Amino acid sequence: MAEPHDLTALEQAEAIVRGELSSLEVVEHHLRRVDALGDTVGAFVTVTAGQAREAARAADATPPGERGPLHGVPTAIKDLTLTAGVRTTFGSAAFADFVPPVDADVVRFIKAAGLVILGKTTTSELGCSLYSEGLVAPPARNPWDLSYTAGGSSGGAAAAVAAGLVPVAQGSDGGGSLRIPASLCGLIGYKPSRGLVSSGPLGFGAYGLPSNGPIGRTVADVAALLDVMAAAVPGEPYLPPPSPAGGYLGAARAAAPGRLRVGRFTAAMLVDEPVHPDCVAAVDRAAALLTAAGHEVVEVPPPLGPEVWPLFETLWYVLALTPVPPEGEHLLLPLTRFMRSRGADVSAGTLTTTLGELQTQVRAGVRRTAGCDLLLCPTLSAPQAPVGWFTQGRTPEEDFDRQRRFSPYCAVFNVTGDPSVSLPVGTTAEGLPVGVLLTGRYGADATLIATAAQLERSCGGWDRHPVVWRGVDSANVSGSGVGRSPR
Repeated sequence: MAEPHDLTALEQAEAIVRGELSSLEVVEHHLRRVDALGDTVGAFVTVTAGQAREAARAADATPPGERGPLHGVPTAIKDLTLTAGVRTTFGSAAFADFVPPVDADVVRFIKAAGLVILGKTTTSELGCSLYSEGLVAPPARNPWDLSYTAGGSSGGAAAAVAAGLVPVAQGSDGGGSLRIPASLCGLIGYKPSRGLVSSGPLGFGAYGLPSNGPIGRTVADVAALLDVMAAAVPGEPYLPPPSPAGGYLGAARAAAPGRLRVGRFTAAMLVDEPVHPDCVAAVDRAAALLTAAGHEVVEVPPPLGPEVWPLFETLWYVLALTPVPPEGEHLLLPLTRFMRSRGADVSAGTLTTTLGELQTQVRAGVRRTAGCDLLLCPTLSAPQAPVGWFTQGRTPEEDFDRQRRFSPYCAVFNVTGDPSVSLPVGTTAEGLPVGVLLTGRYGADATLIATAAQLERSCGGWDRHPVVWRGVDSANVSGSGVGRSPR
């Protein structure tokens, strides 16, 4: 018989509605898995077991008519996201004891929908890197092979979902931070259109680059959590596009986007970097499946090229200037200190000029691909990277350069504001996941989700599990945990 973690998020909620399981039983089951596997995969910074049990009891007491599609289901919140009364470290020793007085809007919505938060997931320090290897928690490891990184900055969220510690999780994406971990861990990581999900109540929106979003094992689960997150909030700096009739879950279940024109490319955008054959093969497979589904797939030039990298570089340096208590500066990691030092040297005039030139380049790139409904490309330039590959024996400059070469695609779509999703279409010869990036037109999230669900059906489903899924003894931290266990 299937155990609760074998069920998708929506299946868990349905079992609770039918009375086959209570929310408390589901939460206790997942808390036991967190206790057994959480440190092994480096998923959590803080576990809020007491609060989770209390929330589960409240969920069980809620009248059936007031329950949504994910009511009573366990989830987790990224440690970059404010949670009232719960330690939020932003992945940094400089904030090791910080407890926010308020919830982020997205956390309020998740609580109001009846989901049960088990804790805070591991992230990179201040969200500055695409790996999650800091000082406040064990490194986030890929459950498919524990010698590899789970990515970042939503690495703990991906590790938690891929290891079956929660069925779906909240993350955020300012340059690929949901899509990179999803690609590495065989998941669906979704960056919504700019403005669709609130980034409030604090902050200035970081030039519109970051967005809260869901990560999960199935497109339907991800769409259901997006429905929860995508609530309009007055005062947000970006006007949200309208939600579709029937919600994003309805779009996923219908999986009927109509006939679309898909622009395909594999050349790296932000660097002159060769792309791994496995990443190209995953794009080829996705293109073939889309063609078989009736879509027109055409070759297009990448929207942007390596010549725009200096503009992105300046912007990332400035975005690292998150306020840090002066007494905590010495606790920051070398990469973070390096980026903040470079950012402090950028004048207001240089930043304004950079933003203007970047927008000019983006306009030109978007116009070159304006005849396409979707764009298809690799998520990353290589399938995987070992834990420590970016940092060990390297200067911060070398670390930063390796990151841009590893991920030369995702960040472009943070600048355009278009919805973008990583889908686990491919695998390596060793059975490790390989993602592809599918990006839609701004505001057309329903079309993107419907197409993702259509691809999921063509692939025979993506709810596949690594060996570690079966328990803590199934994987070796110093070796390989590669393999699939049956549902």
